Amino acid sequence: MKYEVLVSHGKFAEGLADSLAMLAGEKPEVLACGLANGKTADEFAETFANVISVIKEDDEIILLGDLIGGSPLTTAMNVLAEKGMLKNTTVIGGMNLPLALTTVLMKDMFSSEDLVNQVLSEAHSGLQQFVVASDEEDDI
Repeated sequence: MKYEVLVSHGKFAEGLADSLAMLAGEKPEVLACGLANGKTADEFAETFANVISVIKEDDEIILLGDLIGGSPLTTAMNVLAEKGMLKNTTVIGGMNLPLALTTVLMKDMFSSEDLVNQVLSEAHSGLQQFVVASDEEDDI
């Protein structure tokens, strides 16, 4: 099975998982873990290890983190390395809703490399300035 694992500072990962459930339905393969304010990286590592305990050694993981180099992502990678699971893991930092949604909907359709290209494209295209046209512009 391919798991989508979300990690973040605060409750962002859990909130994103909730939004994914609204848009794509409940997916047991979507797991989320946030580094709570005031908690240490070691405490996060323990919580993260509990969250991923359902993942088996031969499963694949797509690990999405809020910030590249941030404590949640680096700690999660360390836990996965200790468990020998990093070799089956694809890691992407800078997660947003378009990236996470595309990942959950397309993770079983592509190889890891092709999936990364697809989801990064969606994530980039999801970042746009939204400009509201005024009524004055319509009168010209």
